[in-house]
Amino acid sequence: MTDTTDKVRAAAVQIAPVLEDREATTEKVCEHIREAGEEGADIVVFPETFIPNYPYFAFVKPPVATGSAHLTLYEQAVSVPGPVTEQVGSVAGEYDIVVTLGVNERCHGTIYNTQVIFDASGEIVLTRRKITPTFHERMIWGQGDGSGLRAVDTEVGRVGALACWEHYNPLARYALMADHETIHCSQFPGSLVGGTFTDQMEVTIRHHALESGCFVINSTGWLRDEQIEEIAPDNLQKALREGCMTAIISPEGKHLADPITEGEGILYADLDLSLIEKRKRMMDSVGHYARPELLSLRIDNSAHKPAVYRNAHGLDDGAVQNDDGYDANGRAQPRPDAQQEGDPQRGAGGDGNSPSRPSGERDALP
Repeated sequence: MTDTTDKVRAAAVQIAPVLEDREATTEKVCEHIREAGEEGADIVVFPETFIPNYPYFAFVKPPVATGSAHLTLYEQAVSVPGPVTEQVGSVAGEYDIVVTLGVNERCHGTIYNTQVIFDASGEIVLTRRKITPTFHERMIWGQGDGSGLRAVDTEVGRVGALACWEHYNPLARYALMADHETIHCSQFPGSLVGGTFTDQMEVTIRHHALESGCFVINSTGWLRDEQIEEIAPDNLQKALREGCMTAIISPEGKHLADPITEGEGILYADLDLSLIEKRKRMMDSVGHYARPELLSLRIDNSAHKPAVYRNAHGLDDGAVQNDDGYDANGRAQPRPDAQQEGDPQRGAGGDGNSPSRPSGERDALP
């Protein structure tokens, strides 16, 4: 694996899914991990909810006409962890490569827009759910919580991730800046809204790189003409064309390779991690350029559950806290390093910048 004090070879993938086919799309993901690994990549990023596919149908059809497609998405959605993540993790471990993958995650009766980060060992180190689905997506996905608004340590450095228009939420982006991400993985659906979306996406990812002083690896999906014809009525097919910007951006806001805006392919670039220090020497948005006594962010990064339980004897103040932040009776417990009420400057390290980070993985529903 690349020495994280030197250079990291990054890969951003732009490919088409196999519509409504979880197994075939997963195999396509694994093929591209192998290809990127053989090219020496240390980290590879795939598009938003790529397995089994982004719900394009919800953008071009009225709700009354989407029932069948929505049910199919339920049937093809991914359990995390489960067979799909085991398969992807195995290939990631085989090629010693960090993977950021977007999936439609099904948890009981709800589908979530979920980003899964695998370390180079193949282990899942972060599972996060999009906190606010956009417009038509709210008919498809549930809302995530703040437990995934954090960066995680990997073989290539501290990695954070956001999906699509979460990048338009400056506080969500700042949460990852405050957790000192060095590589940001962004995912968009691609093949949506046309050239306007392409332009907006480029502005967004370049600005985040500049503002956070990190590298951004952005991946968008792609639909072939026959797939567009299958999904959309004739008069709406234009809405599923263009809108792609698979790119790799430096902390100075520069493209490190020519972006992919149409077709399928893998974009590669070498990340010189010394550029992070060069940028932050001038402008560290959560350090010497911050004014926390004037402006600060409060983050609830607990995993919220729909119910908590207590036994017949009531709540036991001495109950042992579980790894997910709940005691043996299901009551949420404050973490010793958590931000306290009325003290917005406190974080995990007590430095006024870093939010507390729960250890281990979580499932927001029991």
